Amino acid sequence: MRKFIATVAAAALVAALGVLASPTLADGHAKGWVLDPELSNISFGSIKNDYVGESHTFGKTSGTVTGDGMVTIALGLGSVQTNIDIRNERMREFVFNNAPNATITAAIDMAALNALPVGGSTNIETEGTLTLLGVENELEASFFVMRLSETQVLVDSNGMVMLSTEDAEIDAGIDTLQELAGLDSITRVSPVSLRLVFNAGS
Repeated sequence: MRKFIATVAAAALVAALGVLASPTLADGHAKGWVLDPELSNISFGSIKNDYVGESHTFGKTSGTVTGDGMVTIALGLGSVQTNIDIRNERMREFVFNNAPNATITAAIDMAALNALPVGGSTNIETEGTLTLLGVENELEASFFVMRLSETQVLVDSNGMVMLSTEDAEIDAGIDTLQELAGLDSITRVSPVSLRLVFNAGS
């Protein structure tokens, strides 16, 4: 199964919305859900030269799901933040090939879903399809979901999600980063954690 650090937010959005029936309007038509980027955080780790661990983030994530269950999500690859400017530039150029976004699409059967009550929580698994640099990746992950209010949902990863650069077909870019930085090694598996909040659409 192909997995990639930039897909976690997208998979989590599918997870969150996949366990919730959308809030209904007065006329009975369902609303959708929208990611709240200000309250959300996605981070992934790396280890260089076997002993030096670092944490990185993506700053720009957006996503929507319609009332009929069509999910479309974009993660801004150019928003990667490694806390070193030159490394940010190299990640964008050599790993992400200057692509603007990774995208995911999925279809959810909204009519078959049960709404969580406010304060209610559940653990769920989800599947989706990511398109990254022209390559389709199957996604599968486990998440903790809690309904914070009638209009807000929290999604958190169940532990660390371990993702392989080989499966994502970006090892060549990692090789380039390693060479340019003069490193002996960079890990080829990244631990990923996330905290995502979604608001009901209007």
